[in-house]
Amino acid sequence: MPERLTEMLMDTWTPLIILWITVLPSIYMAPMNQSQVLPSGSSTGLKRLNEEQRVLHRSKRGWVWNQMFVLEEFSGPEPILVGRLHTDLDPGSSKIKYILSGDGAGTIFVINDKTGDIHAMKRLDREEKAEYTLTAQAVDRDTNQPLEPPSEFIIKVQDINDNAPEFVEGPYHATVPEMSVVGTFVTKVTATDADDPVYGNSAKLVYSILEGQPYFSIEPHTAIIKTALPNMDREAKEEYFVVIQAKDMGGHMGGLSGTTTVTITLTDVNDNPPKFAQSLYHFSVMEDVALGEPIGRVKANDLDIGENAKSSYDIIEGDGMDIFEITTDAQTQDGIIRVRKPLDFETKKSYTLKVEAANIHIDPRFLSGGPFKDTATVKIVVEDADEPPVFSSPTYLLEVHENAALNSVLGQVTAHDPDVSSSPIRFSIDRHTDLERQFNINAEDGKITLATPLDRETSTWHNITIVATETRNHSQVSRVPVAIKVLDVNDNAPEFASEHEAFLCENGKPGQVIQIVSAVDKDDPKNGHYFLYSLLPEMVNNPNFTIKKNEGCRTPDRFPLSSALSQR
Repeated sequence: MPERLTEMLMDTWTPLIILWITVLPSIYMAPMNQSQVLPSGSSTGLKRLNEEQRVLHRSKRGWVWNQMFVLEEFSGPEPILVGRLHTDLDPGSSKIKYILSGDGAGTIFVINDKTGDIHAMKRLDREEKAEYTLTAQAVDRDTNQPLEPPSEFIIKVQDINDNAPEFVEGPYHATVPEMSVVGTFVTKVTATDADDPVYGNSAKLVYSILEGQPYFSIEPHTAIIKTALPNMDREAKEEYFVVIQAKDMGGHMGGLSGTTTVTITLTDVNDNPPKFAQSLYHFSVMEDVALGEPIGRVKANDLDIGENAKSSYDIIEGDGMDIFEITTDAQTQDGIIRVRKPLDFETKKSYTLKVEAANIHIDPRFLSGGPFKDTATVKIVVEDADEPPVFSSPTYLLEVHENAALNSVLGQVTAHDPDVSSSPIRFSIDRHTDLERQFNINAEDGKITLATPLDRETSTWHNITIVATETRNHSQVSRVPVAIKVLDVNDNAPEFASEHEAFLCENGKPGQVIQIVSAVDKDDPKNGHYFLYSLLPEMVNNPNFTIKKNEGCRTPDRFPLSSALSQR
């Protein structure tokens, strides 16, 4: 209250002081010496003046000048009188000439060389130039000789409130977190006033809000903007347009004002949990879907934005936790359900899962508002796919003797359609694996038969591929490898390993070994070969030679057995 009273008194007296400064020079503004100034028209004063003039001559006293003032922006029909120069040496005659030099002399300021009156010829602006330095001199009008040394003085331009406050940096943009408490700092604005900050209240600014209440407030003297309403919710309203006014003259009536705008945006905090768009989702998937393929998407919406809206998804319950998985799409924040293990319609036709979405970034200030997560149920129906036939074994091994009769059955393959419809199966041989067409297969029952004779010594193994095809859908085909091993029979006679020619000296002794012979057999008996050697019938009774079994010459590869021919 005392401060307010002081401001009211200043507002009342300021115009009077300005009027006094303006009018006083026109009454009398002759700078005097330090002794005194006498009013004109007084005989006593004139007497004193004559006495002081005599003292002046004796002491050679110089001029003493005070500051002069002129009100800015003053304009009228006549030039404004700023002040009057006067020297004590001027007795009132016309012998003294006043000369003015310095800033604006002769253009802005003009002096009457007889009376010393100084007039301002132009309207002045304190914001352009606040003061002028001039020099006054009194000279003899006839001789132009100086009567006194030059004296420097200053004319100050007196300020008036002619400039409104300006926000040079506006318009402003600021942010503040949503749900902030009352009094939270938002931003600070600044206005400038070109008027004199020292003289009066022309540059004393007071700030106020014209638009933006009751959401925000401003400190009148510091221009700091703060929140004025608690729990402002970005999801309800994100942007506020605030108009700020700066008014001079301390904010009182008659002051000039300027405005600026502040656009205040509420930034997001995590004050909202994720929420599934629906509580129950239904998806269907073919049983033959590839592993890792997405079968559906769920979405938990979050009113927050950015990092605060990010959620992670998990399967927390259900009979398919090991069959399915859920991941988060980083772009859309959807939960993508994928297949982890193969599905089988014939084994299990549906699954029920419970999925959960939970915020990744939690703000502890809002934990009391409840868990930042939500759950939904997902039902997945497995649909039957037309699957290819399935063989009873991934591979087959058959054995057949090489002397087996043509059209004899070597073995059988079986396959079935796993679908509920259970289509009949037809079997065939991939002839690219049986170019010589040595085998046939019964298309109905899958029995493999011999089409041409076999020879183990020519080929021990035969590898063929059997094809199973659904009769209702020929595109559903499966293949299985069949290995056929040809078993040996004794169908080959022994053969000598090489031709032999023996030589004997005439003095050979009885029992002397003449030649060792060996034989081979193309057959492959399980217990190995055992050969019997003998001389031809016509040589049996030959008294000169005998043949005996050689037990030490068995070879491990084809097991040829040798015998020694010796002399009797």
